[in-house]
Amino acid sequence: MKTTGIIRKVDELGRIVLPIELRRMLEIGERDELEICTENDRIILQKRENACIFCGGSRDLVPYMGKNVCGTCLRGLSRL
Repeated sequence: MKTTGIIRKVDELGRIVLPIELRRMLEIGERDELEICTENDRIILQKRENACIFCGGSRDLVPYMGKNVCGTCLRGLSRL
């Protein structure tokens, strides 16, 4: 893990601000979704990649009503 030396305080609503330098470096824009994970005693933020709403896969995605569905799940749904 690479340290940045940047320290931020948590506000009264539990929010922190990600510095613009980090957002630019990691290509995080306004309204981008970040996934929050934990690993032992660490909190990990990562930019959410597009994924199938059913299986979480990221290949062969098709947008449907504002959600992503992969080809495999789409074929499974067509059999219902």
